[in-house]
Amino acid sequence: MFDRARQHFAALSTRAGFHSLRLVRQTGEHCMLRRGIAEPPSLTQDMGAMLSVRLDGVEAYAATSDLSLAGLQGALDSAEALARRIAAHGLVDLRGLEPPTGHARYESPGLHGPFPGLAERFALLAEVSASVPADSRLVNWVVYLDQQRHEQLYLNSAGAEQWQALRFVYPGISVTAFDGSDSQTRSFGGFGSGQQGGAEVMARLGFAGAASRVADEALQLLLAPNAPSGATDLLLMPDQMMLQIHESIGHPLELDRILGDERNYAGTSFIGLEDFGRYQYGSPLLNISFDPGIPEELASYGHDDEGQPAQKEFLIRDGLLLRPLGGALSQWRSGLPGVANSRACNWNRPPIDRMANLNLEPGDRTMAQLVGGIERGILMSSNRSWSIDDARNKFQFGCEWGRLIEDGELKGVVKNPNYRGVSANFWRSLAAVGDASTFEVHGTPYCGKGEPNQVVRVGHASPACVFRQVEVFGGAA
Repeated sequence: MFDRARQHFAALSTRAGFHSLRLVRQTGEHCMLRRGIAEPPSLTQDMGAMLSVRLDGVEAYAATSDLSLAGLQGALDSAEALARRIAAHGLVDLRGLEPPTGHARYESPGLHGPFPGLAERFALLAEVSASVPADSRLVNWVVYLDQQRHEQLYLNSAGAEQWQALRFVYPGISVTAFDGSDSQTRSFGGFGSGQQGGAEVMARLGFAGAASRVADEALQLLLAPNAPSGATDLLLMPDQMMLQIHESIGHPLELDRILGDERNYAGTSFIGLEDFGRYQYGSPLLNISFDPGIPEELASYGHDDEGQPAQKEFLIRDGLLLRPLGGALSQWRSGLPGVANSRACNWNRPPIDRMANLNLEPGDRTMAQLVGGIERGILMSSNRSWSIDDARNKFQFGCEWGRLIEDGELKGVVKNPNYRGVSANFWRSLAAVGDASTFEVHGTPYCGKGEPNQVVRVGHASPACVFRQVEVFGGAA
């Protein structure tokens, strides 16, 4: 089909000065056991194309699942007709925006290596599920494994041809314990720790041996006291740093949101255009990069969905805000430098400014040094709830797992740990950043934005980090 699409693209006819085709095929396989009982597998497949044109400085698009020459020509004609209808109302003249011209291929690591078939996957899940200990307080547990593939061909009339083939793997475990009056859930991996690759992802994450530990931690939480309340030092583990980066750095820095495009749906930002190059976003220890080059991270790619080549860029360096998350169109509108992050969730959505791999660079502290530098504090990991305002400034997050820190040592487990803050102040309280030994790659396929809605994969890699005097509270608060 992709070879045929190249032939069809060469045969398309339009009076537009520029046109492009983005053909996408997505497949997915979901396998799950609940309490050791297999549920029916879910198998999905979707394929279609987006045609876009640029005519007299106006851009328009149309999508189709009819991949015949006639179907593609019909979509291109619709896009051209739409461009003519909206030409009088265009907000931005794109005639000076140079189209991409490069040829490239990008593939996930291990893409062509062996991957367990359905029967093998269910056998593996059964083995993992059987390792959950027999305890009447363990009332529910699920183990699952998702595999998704994304293949995309981008062609344009300026000569660009870009091919990407990606595979995403999500092994997950969730165990719920109940003692008659309280329930606690502990989880591992899943849709918060997906990675690109093949069967090696499961080994890299330690999936096969994790269930007994997850179950034991759920039981520990039943017996634990609620987290204390008050201002204290906070040690966030990488799986919670993922959400912190996502919500209070990633979304505020999306350039279309700053320009006002998302205010009716996803909201605005506490950051303005005038802040780039001058705003102190965090302490001098804060270094945030857009990095599409970590192979196993969920949003690693060679080009974005408008054909722009992707490379590592610092958005924040030494705490200073440098550049936004804005693709070529938003860069053209704002006059600001951006990154190659114009992305679409599928063939029937246009690319918009999205997070991709947004990472916090490692520092120089070991885990022992992070803990040892805290006189009174709390460690939190594994997000379970989140709330943040429309400007992505005031937030409140809850975690599954907490441990007290006293006089530089880890102490007892606490349940229902929560914390709250204001983005504009929170990152300035960053006091210590873990080194490469604490650095972990996480990511989720469920970042939503746009009208009509788009749900895309994003990656967040981070070390463990310490924040000073954060407001924390437990479930009884």
